[in-house]
Amino acid sequence: MNELQTPKHTSAWKTFSIASFLIAAGMMAAGIWSLEASFAAKGFYAMASIMLVHTSITVTKTLRDIEESSRFINRLEDARTEKLLMDVDRGARV
Repeated sequence: MNELQTPKHTSAWKTFSIASFLIAAGMMAAGIWSLEASFAAKGFYAMASIMLVHTSITVTKTLRDIEESSRFINRLEDARTEKLLMDVDRGARV
């Protein structure tokens, strides 16, 4: 039975991802801060930005969990099938 291994990310990719997120968050904060609008409008945009980041993380985690769950279920089914085939093979030899 072949087990699929999750690919590991390099430290350069992790650094790039974190730096990109921090730069984007900083640019969004600076844009909201310098926006010529009322405090309520700035607050709305800030909350909308925070919610957008939060929901994108939640959706990503949910999709990853679904994928990992299906991999686990497939491995269980493969193990059951392999056991069944081994039992049938043993019965045929007797």
